[in-house]
Amino acid sequence: MASVNAEVRDGIVPAAGSLAKTKDLGPPESSPNYRLVALIVASALFMEFVDSTVLATALPTMARDFAVRPQEMSVALTSYLLALAIFIPASGKLADRFGSRTVFRSAILLFVLGSLACGQSRTLEMIVVSRFVQGMGGAMMIPVGRLVLLRSVAKRDMVNAMSWLLVPALIGPILGPPLGGFIVTYLDWRWIFYINLPMGALGFWLVGRYIANIREDDPGRFDARGFVLSGVSLGCLLFGFEMVSRPGEGAMAAILIVIGGAAGALYVRHAIGREGAILDLGLLRDPTFRLSVIAGSITRITQGAQPFLLPLMMQVGLGFTAAKSGTITVATAIGSLAMKSFAPRVLRRFGFRRALIWNGIIATAGYAICGLFGPSWPTWAMFCVLVLCGFFMSFQFTAYNTIAYDGVDKQHMSSATAFYSTFQQLMLSLGICVAATALHLAMLANGSSTPTLSDFSVAFWVVTAISVTATFWNLRFATDAGAEISGHAAPSEGDEAEQRSAA
Repeated sequence: MASVNAEVRDGIVPAAGSLAKTKDLGPPESSPNYRLVALIVASALFMEFVDSTVLATALPTMARDFAVRPQEMSVALTSYLLALAIFIPASGKLADRFGSRTVFRSAILLFVLGSLACGQSRTLEMIVVSRFVQGMGGAMMIPVGRLVLLRSVAKRDMVNAMSWLLVPALIGPILGPPLGGFIVTYLDWRWIFYINLPMGALGFWLVGRYIANIREDDPGRFDARGFVLSGVSLGCLLFGFEMVSRPGEGAMAAILIVIGGAAGALYVRHAIGREGAILDLGLLRDPTFRLSVIAGSITRITQGAQPFLLPLMMQVGLGFTAAKSGTITVATAIGSLAMKSFAPRVLRRFGFRRALIWNGIIATAGYAICGLFGPSWPTWAMFCVLVLCGFFMSFQFTAYNTIAYDGVDKQHMSSATAFYSTFQQLMLSLGICVAATALHLAMLANGSSTPTLSDFSVAFWVVTAISVTATFWNLRFATDAGAEISGHAAPSEGDEAEQRSAA
């Protein structure tokens, strides 16, 4: 015990799994400043999510400065995706070996240095390399930030803390495009990257000041073969999904997806039954984690598609200016923020299973209503619909992201966060792919060269039809799933029997 206390005084806290391999999620008591920890992590993630979406607005201007065609700038986006695909799976292992605070600060530093290099870039090649460095930092910020929070918060406070963590993921893609338009119009595109410098410097200091350096005593050997196979698989899949939306690149997209699928199959063969695999497939044996991954992934089809579809629909389909479009779509961010205080009370009253079932249907239906937007709709009505969409979808992902870890023991927490974050990124990218493909097919059916309002309606209804099938998986959650986290009363024996019969 004396050695443990000394390590705590030095700011290095052994991972809980090395002390007690129980199925308890988080410490018995939350750290006194856990809300501040949640805000620090959320701020770092917000910086990343805004940056990943704000760049698209500036690509034509950047292409002129670099003297290249605008379509050639897409490699600046895909180099970032490649870094995410390679390094997200390794993030948990790095946190176990070097400590979550060390890796989180390193991730922020890499992201800031990459941002500085992007702002100083004078050629396409330089910004591609700089974006890759940014992606290395971003890949570690997502899962390690979540891991930091999970290790700081007791079960009873988890929903409240996780609702803070989810906000940047939902509002970043919405605020990014209008912010990018403002910077490109009134400043210089390089400020897209320079605004990360003060935010990153503050985050670097706050992490060092308030976050403990939790690590495993015995992190095990690094799975180099799995690292290569997962990187090839995820990189090719992400590139393939992204290229599907580009005209004339369907063949290359198909090749990449096939290669990614083959590498993924080789990885599964490599990882089955292997202790310490870079992406631990054994985590899927836990039914709550497995259901959260599957149902959350299906729901993320809509969440990934809407930042792509909404601005295009309003500017191309409805003829709104970029400024007006950004003013309306920010409504989802307002809804997400409004949800934060409601989630703990709703989950305490209804439990995770019932809340996920009914809220999931409502959230998906809200985005389906967006397919009905037309010239006759007043702006305030669209705004109200999007506020509700942001509210209910934010609740849904708060619940998924919290209950996923209910049955994960502390020893495997870092592996679980890396696994979950990998699928989260993959499915958000797939959502864009599905939306772009549905939009393209609708245009072909109508014989139009540019998308019409009805084409956008079809695309919205396709992605929401896919996401609503998550209901079938939500029905499979145990009646008492996450009861200790939510504070929901345990079900009676009759309820449990009815649940087993339904399953």
